[in-house]
Amino acid sequence: MAKGLTLWWVNADKGVYQQVGEATEVALRVLAEKIGLPGYAQMPNAVEGLSKQERASFCNDYWQHTYSRVTTLEFDRNRKMMSTLCTNKARAVLFVKGAPESVLGRCNQVLASDGAVLSLSSSIQSAVQETFASYGGQLALRCLGLAVQTLPSATQQVSIDDEKDLVWVGLVGLQDPPRAQVMPALEVCHQAAIRVVMVTGDNQATAESIAKQIGLLDPQQDDPSAAKSLTGAQFNAMSPEQQAEAAHDLCVFARVEPSHKTQLVELLKSQGHVVAMTGDGVNDAPALKRADIGIAMGSGTAVAKSAADMVLADDNFASIVAAVAEGRAIYNNTKQFIRYMVSSNIGEVIAIFTAALLGLPEVLTPVQLLWVNLVTDGLPATALGFNPQDHQSMHSRPRNIREGIVTRWLLIRYLIIGAYVGLATVGGSVWWYTSYKGGPRLTWHQVTSFQDCSTAGRGKGPPCELAYDKSPTTMAMTVLVVVEMFNALNALSQDSSLLRLKPWANMWLLAAIAVSMLLHMFILYVPAFAAMFGVQALGWSEWKAVLWLSAPVVLLDEILKWVSRNVLDNSRQPNARSAARQAGRLLQQNLDKLGSGRSGGSGPRRKYNKMDGKASDDDIELGMRKS
Repeated sequence: MAKGLTLWWVNADKGVYQQVGEATEVALRVLAEKIGLPGYAQMPNAVEGLSKQERASFCNDYWQHTYSRVTTLEFDRNRKMMSTLCTNKARAVLFVKGAPESVLGRCNQVLASDGAVLSLSSSIQSAVQETFASYGGQLALRCLGLAVQTLPSATQQVSIDDEKDLVWVGLVGLQDPPRAQVMPALEVCHQAAIRVVMVTGDNQATAESIAKQIGLLDPQQDDPSAAKSLTGAQFNAMSPEQQAEAAHDLCVFARVEPSHKTQLVELLKSQGHVVAMTGDGVNDAPALKRADIGIAMGSGTAVAKSAADMVLADDNFASIVAAVAEGRAIYNNTKQFIRYMVSSNIGEVIAIFTAALLGLPEVLTPVQLLWVNLVTDGLPATALGFNPQDHQSMHSRPRNIREGIVTRWLLIRYLIIGAYVGLATVGGSVWWYTSYKGGPRLTWHQVTSFQDCSTAGRGKGPPCELAYDKSPTTMAMTVLVVVEMFNALNALSQDSSLLRLKPWANMWLLAAIAVSMLLHMFILYVPAFAAMFGVQALGWSEWKAVLWLSAPVVLLDEILKWVSRNVLDNSRQPNARSAARQAGRLLQQNLDKLGSGRSGGSGPRRKYNKMDGKASDDDIELGMRKS
């Protein structure tokens, strides 16, 4: 047939060709067109005078006029086949398609290439089975068996009892390759300690071949172990204890029934996994409901969508992995926001209590504290929500769902950083009193004895008027602001060094820091606002002291991050530390690959083009470990 006959005209105004119906049905219609119409060789000019729209539907119209559909026996997971009863004049024909082993088991005759109908001998049956096995195993084709039966008369009533004594017509292999994004997505899952199980109704050999193509099974292993690949029938033959053991290592689950999905979800949840399960059919609804995260396909049924927690608009497995990465980034950014605010506020509290305990004058006034909390801290804290994804996040194990957002070690880190912030703030005031050349150059004893201050030269304490000088509070306030800006840079990542995740990775944060510092300069150097906040302008020598007191918070946090990565981090997979650098590079490459083939945008947030290929990954189930 002409190539123009293999497409359907959808929009005559825009000239768009597009498939109509399910992908399998469309592929079979295209196959029928490629085979050709009866007697087409004798009518070469049959389509010459037709328009494009008429040419596109020529083959389809021919068969619709030749046969009239009477009734259909829909696909059933028990029969694994569907049948359609059609009439052609006085003849009634039952057309059957389905799983090759199921259809072949109901045949007793075979249609030869010359049109003769022969008895289905054991040798022919063995040859068909060998061909079927090679199509599914070596070529990774989804196979359908085709058969027919001529009925004595047309009837509106046809049952599964009529699906017997069929004539075997042939075997159809459909290439349903995985999307290009699936393999890099699975690599990211491996790095992130996310376990993936392919659950499909396809034949086991086909499922295993696809699994090898995408890296779910070892491509060098010709015969996957029983623990990694099972059929629904094999699973049913196991005892409950054996089923639970098999669920530990299962990678491919083929020829499944809807109940098998629910059983697998229950088993994985009982073993401590957080389970995300995909589905698109009515029968998938119970498993979607039982899973921790039910994911329905955008092209699926309304029942599946209503039972699911989320709907995957582009039907692409890689979108699930990108969503996991995005979710981890959001969670980490939330933790960094809390970390920044808690450590900063701990520092302010420590500064006030330390000054009181040491007998120092007031280091910060209430209005200064209010300004720091509401204005100076607020902008960087908000900008932390725009932190980029940490390269460490997708090669660490998922957190335990019972784990709090603030762990014991994180609380210790908060306290250590907060203590430094507080002591540095007090240190700025003490430096002005004791070491600043333009200051009073008091001794430590004098600085801590302001309760015994002298008036008009009387007494041994420091002069009382120094307690009301604006310079020490200005120094303390400026140190507090600057040290918190450095602390905001530390909050770019929980454990990644600033040498690896550069400060300019979050330009919003740099902009927020710049605005905060400009606001602080504004109240320092505009006389009206300086008087309002009880501060005064600082000189260059004072700014150098501010930087010397503030910058070490970065070094301190780098040490704590190093301890987290190399001493206390048990969340990574075995041997992950030795491969951390390589894993980071692979992660970035694979996340970039997730964006290939999408329309518009960049990175893992782009949407996939729905017409970029048929997705055999629609039946992939995702199991996520708690720890």
